[in-house]
Amino acid sequence: MSAGTENANRVELEGTLAELGTLRHTPAGIAVIEFRIAHQSERPEAGARRKVHAEVQALAFDATARLIAGQALGARIRADGFLCARSRRSRVAVLHVTDIEFMQGE
Repeated sequence: MSAGTENANRVELEGTLAELGTLRHTPAGIAVIEFRIAHQSERPEAGARRKVHAEVQALAFDATARLIAGQALGARIRADGFLCARSRRSRVAVLHVTDIEFMQGE
């Protein structure tokens, strides 16, 4: 393993907004929103093309949360972020989106 990659945790995902929660605020007053990204693509695997269909639970804070809250379901997005456990009790991974791009007309 090369230096700097042993702790790598970066995700880039394109898809559509499949579910959009309500914008709310943490006790500290930071905007937060939960949403789901639906992804479809084809990827090479074991010498063949595999059709990939997945929905990923995601979460965003602050300015990114406010940007997402203003979008309609079905909007095409490219999200960058990292994976983190949903909570101390649930080890299920959730994508924490730190940067988002809205893809118009693609």
